[in-house]
Amino acid sequence: MKVLVIFILNLIKMDNKDIKILEAILFASGEPLDENDLKEKIKEKNNISNLLQEIKDFYKNRGINLIKTGNKWSFRTAEDLSDELTIFKTQKRKLSRAALETLSIIAYQQPITRSEIENIRGVQMGRGSLDHLMEIGWIRPSGRKSIPGKPTLWSTTDLFVEHFGLNSLSDLPSKEELKASGFLDKRAAIATISDLAKNDENFQSNDNFEQDDENNIDDFIQNT
Repeated sequence: MKVLVIFILNLIKMDNKDIKILEAILFASGEPLDENDLKEKIKEKNNISNLLQEIKDFYKNRGINLIKTGNKWSFRTAEDLSDELTIFKTQKRKLSRAALETLSIIAYQQPITRSEIENIRGVQMGRGSLDHLMEIGWIRPSGRKSIPGKPTLWSTTDLFVEHFGLNSLSDLPSKEELKASGFLDKRAAIATISDLAKNDENFQSNDNFEQDDENNIDDFIQNT
């Protein structure tokens, strides 16, 4: 009986036009909304914090929750339903080896220009890799380098950090961890570059693979 009374009281609280407006705007938005922007949409502007807290309390035990991140609010599916909803949230994205290598270099060496990425990889790259990574939302332009031509600098995004479950870029595997996992194994690296050469007409001759590979690996991990 007590639970029913509490539920009815919550419903009465929610029967407020300002709350309805906030709820509708948050539902319709595809991204978190700033609290100051929400304030402009209601009459009781000075009561915005309490109104949002009421909505948050109302939804705290439901399938969706109102979450505050920084000064922004958004509806998200309840964390305890993550297993049941995984099938709806999973989206397959096939990345080429070139795109994966490019992403790795940007993550460790950012901000970095396209020509610097090519120097580390030892092969010219098509525009597709950067375009694909930017379309996914994992990299972004982050200014221009102060050299002739002022080439674009590339960096990873917050979405990249979130997608790979990192708290920050400092959580990326260190040089020692990469070596221990076999990722920096010389023979594996040479095989990778050899495979790339078969598909790239601009790649240099096979005679230089081993020496170039050692230089590229050093360039890749020098700051990790």
